[in-house]
Amino acid sequence: MKTLDVVALVLLIVGGLNWLLVGLFQFDLVAAIFGGQAAILSRIIYVVVGLCALYCITFFAKLRVQR
Repeated sequence: MKTLDVVALVLLIVGGLNWLLVGLFQFDLVAAIFGGQAAILSRIIYVVVGLCALYCITFFAKLRVQR
C-alpha cells in the first residue's frame, strides 16, 4: 500500500473508534483531547478524518473480485 493509503486508513479507523465511543458511552475522545467539539483543533481533526473517509472510497476501485 502507498503511504497515503495507510495514513488515510489509520485515521479512518481512529475516527470510527471515536464514533464507537460516542455511540456506546456518549464520550467524544477527540473533543476530550483537543478541548471540546467547537475547538479549532478538534474541528481540524474532524475535517481530516472526513477527508480520509472520502479518499478511502477509492479503495473500492482497487478491489478485484476473484472467481
